[in-house]
Amino acid sequence: MTLTLPPAEAARELVEPVLREAVGRLDPHTARVARYHFGWTDDSGQPRADGGKALRPTLAVLSGRAAGADVARCLPAAAAVELVHAFSLLHDDVMDDDPVRRHRPAAWTVFGRSAAILCGNALLTLAVDLLLEQGTPGYVAAARALNLATLSLIAGQAQDLAFQDRDDVTREECLRMSRRKTAALLACACSIGVTAVEGPAGLAAALAAFGTEAGLAFQLADDLLGIWGRTEVTGKPVLSDLRTRKKSLPVVAALTGPTEAGRRLADLLARPEPLTEPDLHDAARLIEQAGGRAWAELEAERRLDAATRHLADADMPADVRDSFLHIARFLAFRDH
Repeated sequence: MTLTLPPAEAARELVEPVLREAVGRLDPHTARVARYHFGWTDDSGQPRADGGKALRPTLAVLSGRAAGADVARCLPAAAAVELVHAFSLLHDDVMDDDPVRRHRPAAWTVFGRSAAILCGNALLTLAVDLLLEQGTPGYVAAARALNLATLSLIAGQAQDLAFQDRDDVTREECLRMSRRKTAALLACACSIGVTAVEGPAGLAAALAAFGTEAGLAFQLADDLLGIWGRTEVTGKPVLSDLRTRKKSLPVVAALTGPTEAGRRLADLLARPEPLTEPDLHDAARLIEQAGGRAWAELEAERRLDAATRHLADADMPADVRDSFLHIARFLAFRDH
């Protein structure tokens, strides 16, 4: 199943002016890295148009609409979430030595590791400043919620890095790590609009629970694409996660199952020498034979069902609920 995010729900055009104004506060060198990372310019600083899908800003705007607020009241919150997401991607690419982001060279390969790290730090600081300068109790609470989500994201990233030196990672540990690293920020995006406009606490809690489950479905889909995704669609090399021997969810599911294929996969990944192209294709085949791919696909569906249940009793306009559900399906079944 392939789904696209409907243009009517994409918040990019509404949020981008807020993001551009925030980035404009940075020093010229850091702002140049940020503009490149956001897809607004090329590596020489010339304008271009190639942003991301703006999933998190869209969710934040929907969150405010769920509480009956005007979209304009939610835009600083939506921009702040996107700034934190951008910070995490900048740092992730450096830590993972990932040379490609959205079909072009990652920022660190163009401007250097130090510049990319500094830019990420600056974007994180801007996110909190953008919320606090609104000066309302709701936005102060939103800043607190975003800080907590960021701390969770960092803890999840640290745990993910630690997994690479272990051969005994369990499926449950991997899910907990994904809940921190990926789902926490999505949960925040789904609820921060309600918090910012001082909407019902029960609605914010329901949307955060929805976002957590949708975030886990997103990570499962991302892990599947990291092994079986096509380069022309994902913008990354085929079998990219296997090249770095990443302990992604399909891999851990395969390694922890009681199968001969799983044992052979463990032996293959334990080799000290770099994996060859035939090795990588063998590893992908063994993961599938050991049930890792099937488990991840079924788990993504299960998480989507759980997300749907969290929305069932939440009081919000029907069109907003439908939009949340459409995005959740996109997250679980996307091919890019």
